[in-house]
Amino acid sequence: MTTVHLIHPGYIRDDSRVGSSISLVRDGDALIVADPGLVASHARILDPLTALGVDPSAVTHVFLSHHHPDHTMNVALFPNAEVVDFWARYRNDLWLGHDGDGWKLSDHATLWLTPGHSNEDASLIVDADDAVYALTHLWWRADRTPEIDPHAPDQAVLETQRARVLAVADIVIPGHGESFRVTV
Repeated sequence: MTTVHLIHPGYIRDDSRVGSSISLVRDGDALIVADPGLVASHARILDPLTALGVDPSAVTHVFLSHHHPDHTMNVALFPNAEVVDFWARYRNDLWLGHDGDGWKLSDHATLWLTPGHSNEDASLIVDADDAVYALTHLWWRADRTPEIDPHAPDQAVLETQRARVLAVADIVIPGHGESFRVTV
């Protein structure tokens, strides 16, 4: 059974508050938390996990879409997890490689290298039981704003990666908001 749960829909507010969209992927024995970044309190991450029957020590992987602090600040909540980013895997003091674009974290969760918001972005494509999900920062919000990413080193590269993701995803979980359904 493969499921995806958006446990914390992220946000960006005018009062300097920012929170990342945080998701839980269950794929067989793999428990993957994506982008455990800034939140108002640890309870915003831990309470939904508890409600889903997940103890932080049982999380097998933490996926980071990129290295901005608003997506990485709470990695330490998952002491037994292997951390995965665009470049490598990390466990304790081990710096381990992976095969890059197309590498599988688990049977149904695949890492895609998707430079856009930063040159070091990755997306997690999950072929879940109910839909294909893309956990990504190629978009900030469910309304797909901002259309032009002010941090993108190259907007044309970002647009290419957006098209790539939209070609396979049914549901996108953006960096800072509720999910959106992809419509043709």
